[in-house]
Amino acid sequence: MELSSKKKLHALSLAEKIQVLELLDESKMSQSEVARRFQVSQPQISRICKNKEKLLADWCSGTANRERKRKRESKYSGIDEALLCWYHIARAKAWDVTGPMLLHKAKELADIMGQDFVPSIGWLVRWKRRNNVGFGARHVLAPSFPPEPPPPGLTSQAQLPLSLKDFSPEDVFGCAELPLLYRAVPGDLGACDQVQVLLCANSRGTEKRRVLLGGLQSAPRCFFGVRSEALPASYHPDLGIPWLEWLAQFDRDMGQQGRQVALLLAARVVEGLAGLPGLYHVKLLPLAASSTTPPLPSSVVRAFKAHYRHRLLGKLAAIQSKRDGTSLAEAAAGITVLDALHVASAAWAKVPPQLIFSSFVQEGLAPGKTPPSLHKASETQPVPSGLSLEEFSRFADLEGEEPGPGVCKEETGTEDEEGDREGAFEPLPTKADALRALGTLRRWFECNSTSPELFEKFYDCEEEVERLCCL
Repeated sequence: MELSSKKKLHALSLAEKIQVLELLDESKMSQSEVARRFQVSQPQISRICKNKEKLLADWCSGTANRERKRKRESKYSGIDEALLCWYHIARAKAWDVTGPMLLHKAKELADIMGQDFVPSIGWLVRWKRRNNVGFGARHVLAPSFPPEPPPPGLTSQAQLPLSLKDFSPEDVFGCAELPLLYRAVPGDLGACDQVQVLLCANSRGTEKRRVLLGGLQSAPRCFFGVRSEALPASYHPDLGIPWLEWLAQFDRDMGQQGRQVALLLAARVVEGLAGLPGLYHVKLLPLAASSTTPPLPSSVVRAFKAHYRHRLLGKLAAIQSKRDGTSLAEAAAGITVLDALHVASAAWAKVPPQLIFSSFVQEGLAPGKTPPSLHKASETQPVPSGLSLEEFSRFADLEGEEPGPGVCKEETGTEDEEGDREGAFEPLPTKADALRALGTLRRWFECNSTSPELFEKFYDCEEEVERLCCL
């Protein structure tokens, strides 16, 4: 005897359920007649009528999947709704929302809500289907700024470019590429060499990215045996800035912090970024080519250069003190790219946050109002002995001047010439050398120091060196 098969269940999609409700409202058809037309049971039509308000709300929301036949409620409905709310905010701000970003945000929301939930790819697929979410085309570059920059000193929230209003001041970064004659001394620029320096900070001055130096050759002798990860700044072997690699690292760093940030860049830099990979956490905001507003305020750049020149002159004076009859130019000839990297890192650390913040405000790149007195006080730099304020100001910003006959724009010498200047490879210092140097330095402090506080800094250094020697 052949068993009769069960009647196959025919489920209606959300769009078909809305058609059912329209037929019942606009015609005189009964529920049984509508059920026969859609080939479903009459109790199913009855349930549709009972859920009329909920079905209409889903249909009007625009986020529901209209081809969905059954609405399966998620076990984590609170996370579902919170993530959907965040998604709509992100899309309204034109962020490039991706699957990994949604998974990361879902986990973050679950932790905030105190739920033990680890989102999976399958969960994300179902979430997108439930909420009719599609990523669409990606847009990495933001629209340019308006051609007319806001006038300095009259900045208000209403005057900010629209794209900046979407970010808090802590998440707005400015970036500048600048040339640096790292060996230049007052009155004798003939022996100078040039590197490119990349500076980046947020508009509050609370975050400064690592300084990056674009160098003169692939492997300067001074870097022999040096571990790049141990350095306070980054070095790139070419004179140009490796924008693609730098931006990719910046994007990864911001992703690890779960942040979406804006990065101000010169228009010419953005135009040259052919083959730029997708940036998920950094939104590039190119300044219009006609704009006179720099992506990193010029007063911040001047402060960095002034600190660099001041520190360099102090180092050269120390060299002169141990070599009688040595001129500044002769002392500067021994400054290597590695020396310049350390001096640049120290100079960038000395640029005060209040100067960065007030400079962004005055350039119209951040909301707020800073008293002019604070800005001027922050920008005042110490002047080395032997130079007037005017002379030091010219010396600090000498890259902005047209090079004279005695100024070389960049290093063009051969590898042999570089070797003659920086000397042959020196043997790497051993642990015993480091410990002896500590003893010598402490003895020198004991005989020459004028402040007990100096020893507190020395003890920290001594402890770290001894720890490394035990590894």
